[in-house]
Amino acid sequence: MGNIIEKINNLFNDPELRGKLLTYRWPLVIATLIILILLMEPQYFWLGLLISLAGEALQVWCFASLNKKKELAAKGPYVAVRNPMYLGRYFLILGAIAMTGSLFLMVLFSIVYYFYMVNRVEREEQVLAEIFGETYQEYCSRTNRFLPVWQRIEQEDIRYFRWDLFFKNNAHLNLLSVIVGYLIVYSWLF
Repeated sequence: MGNIIEKINNLFNDPELRGKLLTYRWPLVIATLIILILLMEPQYFWLGLLISLAGEALQVWCFASLNKKKELAAKGPYVAVRNPMYLGRYFLILGAIAMTGSLFLMVLFSIVYYFYMVNRVEREEQVLAEIFGETYQEYCSRTNRFLPVWQRIEQEDIRYFRWDLFFKNNAHLNLLSVIVGYLIVYSWLF
C-alpha cells in the first residue's frame, strides 16, 4: 500500500505533468464544468449550493486575510489551520459535484483532491519556510495543516478580515464568478 501511495505522490509532483495540466487547465475546467452541469439533478441543487457556499465563504475570508509574500498569514482562518484556502476550495467544488447526486464522484473527487492538496501544500510550505524562516516554523509548531485545534485559537485573531486585502486578492471577482456560475446552474436545472 505504501508503494502505491508513493507512486501517486510522485505523479502529483511530476513537473512535466503539472506543466501540461497548467497549460491546458482552462479547456479541462470548461469540459469538466460542462460534464458536471449535464450530470446535475435538481433535487440536489440546494444541498450542493449550501456546501459550495460554505467553501466560498471560507475562500473569501482567506482572501481578506492574506497579504501574499509580505506578511505571514496567521490571522483569520489561518489561525485555525495553515491551509484554509484549500479546504474552502475543496468544499466549493464538492458542492458542485454533490449536485449530481453521485456518491462515487464525490468520493473519487475527495481522493484526488486529497493527493493534490497534500502534495501542493508540501511544496508551498518549503517556499514559505524560505521566505519567513523561524517565524514560519514557530507558526507551524502551533497550527496544524488541515485540522484545527480549537483550544489554541485566539478569538481576536480569528475575527480578522481586511477589506483592502479582499479587493487586492480579487475576492470580489471570485465571489461574483461563483454567484454567476450558480445562477447559470439554477437556470439550467429549473
